[in-house]
Amino acid sequence: MADEPKEPKPPQVPTGEKPASSTPAVSTPPAKPADAGTPAAPPKAAAPPPPKPPVVLQTPLDNDLVKRFRAKFGTALLEAIEDRKQAILTVERAKLVEISLYLRDEEKFDMLSSLTAVDWPKREKRFDVVLDLYSFPKNERLRLKVHAADAEEVPSVVSVWSAANWQEREVFDMFGIVFSGHPDLKRILLPDEWQGYPLRKDYDILQQDTAWVRENLGIESGQ
Repeated sequence: MADEPKEPKPPQVPTGEKPASSTPAVSTPPAKPADAGTPAAPPKAAAPPPPKPPVVLQTPLDNDLVKRFRAKFGTALLEAIEDRKQAILTVERAKLVEISLYLRDEEKFDMLSSLTAVDWPKREKRFDVVLDLYSFPKNERLRLKVHAADAEEVPSVVSVWSAANWQEREVFDMFGIVFSGHPDLKRILLPDEWQGYPLRKDYDILQQDTAWVRENLGIESGQ
């Protein structure tokens, strides 16, 4: 019997390899490089913080002392404020001695710790005369103020607090404020012949008293 023809065997694929697919492979396009010429967007600026509320230094004062004071002196109390925990009373200049006696005897402010002045040259009442008081029995402080124009005299409080003697003389010497009733009002730091008042805002410290400097120091003022 003649041999029957054999069917051809499929090609052998080596172990570990997959047969090639008849579907053509799809190639992935390469990624486009970043455009180096385009600058990065700047970061957004942070929102500014909200503004802080203004600091209030002076507030109206209406404590028991002020109520007693108003009951006794009425409109002679021009202003009562508190500034950084400091009580400040502004009173009529003409009643300064009467008010000082009341504060010493009734309110027990038995010590005058300082007496000075402040010059506000653009103000009609250009000077503030300032008295700082202290109470030993109550351990309290009080500031008393009066306003005075350039030619107005301020009543002396030497009869109330003897410590005012030299302090009023110093204010007279530096500001030219006259204290009526002072027992011996004269200069305490500068010579009696000196012209001008060095702590006034319109005093030229470089010019000084040219005549006195030339006569007594032998130099020209401002050197």
